[in-house]
Amino acid sequence: MGIGGCIILLAAGAILAFGVDWHLAGVNLTVVGVVLMAAGLIGVAVYARVLGRRRHLGRAVDEVVVDERRDLL
Repeated sequence: MGIGGCIILLAAGAILAFGVDWHLAGVNLTVVGVVLMAAGLIGVAVYARVLGRRRHLGRAVDEVVVDERRDLL
C-alpha cells in the first residue's frame, strides 16, 4: 500500500471515529475508526522507513570508489 492508501485509511478512520453518530447493532464505529487510523499511521511509518532506506542506499551507491589496477594485465 502506498502513501495515498495510508492517508485514505487515516481520513476514513477519523470520519468514523469523530464525525459519525450512526449506531449499528454489534458494531462500534468509534473503535473501527480508531483501528483504521492506527493502521494508517503504521502504514505511513513503514512507508517512510522503507523510503528512507531506499534514499540512503541510493547515496551509498553514489559514493562507491572503483580502484583499477592495470599492473595485473
